[in-house]
Amino acid sequence: MALPSISVIIPTYGREGPLKNSIADVLKQDYPDFEVIVVDQTQQHTPRVEAYLRQQANLGNIRWFCVRWANLPGARNYGVRRAKGDILLFIDDDVQIPPDYLAAHARNYQRLAVGAVAGRVFDRMKLADAKPGLEIEDLPPEASDPGIAWYHLDLVHTVKPQRVISARGCNMSYRREIFTKYNIWFDERFRGSAVREESDFCLRIRKTGYQIWYDPEASLVHLGEETGGCHDITTRSLQYQVTFYHNHFLMAQKNLTFDEQRRLYVKLFDCHVLGHPPCYKSGSPLKVFVRGIFYGIGFLDALKTRLKELFNPGQIYTQLDHELTSQEGAIVS
Repeated sequence: MALPSISVIIPTYGREGPLKNSIADVLKQDYPDFEVIVVDQTQQHTPRVEAYLRQQANLGNIRWFCVRWANLPGARNYGVRRAKGDILLFIDDDVQIPPDYLAAHARNYQRLAVGAVAGRVFDRMKLADAKPGLEIEDLPPEASDPGIAWYHLDLVHTVKPQRVISARGCNMSYRREIFTKYNIWFDERFRGSAVREESDFCLRIRKTGYQIWYDPEASLVHLGEETGGCHDITTRSLQYQVTFYHNHFLMAQKNLTFDEQRRLYVKLFDCHVLGHPPCYKSGSPLKVFVRGIFYGIGFLDALKTRLKELFNPGQIYTQLDHELTSQEGAIVS
């Protein structure tokens, strides 16, 4: 079976050296047919990185698109609309990947039942917290339960290929027809860090009958840089806290049954508000009270987002792209 062509889509925002290194790693791939699409949301790069991006684009090594807004799901969708590959592979702009990375993703698509591949993610900032020698063969049943899977889905220590419920946003790939045939796109209403946007996307893939397959050999190191990327707002800010809960509740309200929602809400409160494991947050009454307020605001904010859906689907960056494309077409004609 011929290897599928791959479009590697890299949304970037506020990154300099790590972006350059990530692109360089992709260009070193030992794979016969791939393209690199950089969706650049950075308003001004350093001269050195600007020159690098321009050089790689002029050489035809990358396709470099600059946009004037910053939204991770919107950037992913923007890249998809311009991609030419059979497989669309998404990575972050601060990763390190081995030379056989693309091949590891591609071989899984020889199985027709596989519609998406979740790769293994080694988080550099979390490796110190990893348990030495821990290897998971089979994920527990809880990792397939949409209500609580997010607290049991370990894509770091799991060493055996298997079907999973979701991928990590920094290391995931999909068949093109997920978008073109089934019209499933990333929801641009996921805000801030866009936490759970990939979970929402993967939950909707279940309707297609395709499997999401985890391959531990399709691995990368996620550097987790403290600036740039989704870190445009501090994790201690009111905006971050509200969007964090908003995104969880939005994912649940869109995809989960009432009982699944109930179990997610209980676990979310227990972990992120009360601070119980695996969150290990302060149990100070004042901090618990403040986190509880954020929790409540996030829930109401998600309900508001859902109500707006009756009048507007919320894909504002896709709509803006279509409008600009139409204007450019009118000018050309």
